[in-house]
Amino acid sequence: MMLFALPGVGNVGKAALEGLTQANQCTELVRFHHTALPPLAELDEDGLLTPPHLSLSAIESSTGVRILTLTGTSQPLEPEHQGSLAHELTAWLSQQGVKELYVLAGLMDAPTRKECFIVPSSKQHRIELESLSVDVRRDEPRSGAIGLAALMASLGPLYNVQSSCAIATTVGSSGDVFASQRLLEALDGWFDLGIALPADAQAMLSEKLASLAPKSKEDYVAELTESPDAFYM
Repeated sequence: MMLFALPGVGNVGKAALEGLTQANQCTELVRFHHTALPPLAELDEDGLLTPPHLSLSAIESSTGVRILTLTGTSQPLEPEHQGSLAHELTAWLSQQGVKELYVLAGLMDAPTRKECFIVPSSKQHRIELESLSVDVRRDEPRSGAIGLAALMASLGPLYNVQSSCAIATTVGSSGDVFASQRLLEALDGWFDLGIALPADAQAMLSEKLASLAPKSKEDYVAELTESPDAFYM
């Protein structure tokens, strides 16, 4: 099983994976470098300057389940580059034996709505998830989703991968760690993974996400889609 997330609405998915690396034993396996990623070299945890990349890691949960995670700090800005990278990644993951891919994301909604659900990309997987008593939705996100993560969540059936989007509703703040924790707890309850985020990780996540919060107010979403209420992943 693989969990994938990028910065997005509420940074819910990104925060969830940051929490997993803090609360569980995590080993980075490989980095994916793609020329379409924004040309920003950053310092890694060892203080080394690294080119833009996506990081693939393995996590050993408290129940002994091995989970793969894939995440990064950015994605290609051009839609055609997002598409090509999504196809390349999904094809490679299929070749490596990944059978299930869950993209973690947030969906902006009213503060009173605190829900978690999964939207699969194939009928067979939907039936399997419903048999596990997973909260599966067929009517959300109503306006669809855009971005690299959205493509990864939907391309799986083309490459024999059961891909889905696991969503937590959020108020849309830059670091909604509460929605992230709800999403992790929901995944743990559905799949018995033993990866629920401990409560004391919230402070660490808030500090980490503050450094990741975008400084620019430019509306790149409007340039990428004609659907004004589609949410970005």
